[in-house]
Amino acid sequence: MRERRFLALWTLAVAATVAAFVLHLGLRGRTVDIGYRLGQARAEQARLREIKRVLEIEVASYQSSQRVETVARTLLAMTPPPPERVIPLGPRERRPTAGGAAAGGKAATAQNERPGQP
Repeated sequence: MRERRFLALWTLAVAATVAAFVLHLGLRGRTVDIGYRLGQARAEQARLREIKRVLEIEVASYQSSQRVETVARTLLAMTPPPPERVIPLGPRERRPTAGGAAAGGKAATAQNERPGQP
């Protein structure tokens, strides 16, 4: 009877040890898998950061008026418009009324005119 009890306890101990070892192997495999996926995610993050940096530089270059002019002249074959096609966007000139035509009409329009514009 004593031997039978010892054998049952021994079998239970071996089964518990095997179960713990299998659990350890499963957790270790999962840890390795998660580490592999983490490495892939970090590589993807680094790649995306580099793309973002390049795109920020590209945006900055497109915001430069010199770059816009270069693209317009070379890729789009655009030329500056002739003076008669330019419409000034400054403040509108006041039209003189009947009472103030002689006094301030010409002086007010002279201030709103741009140099080189009629």
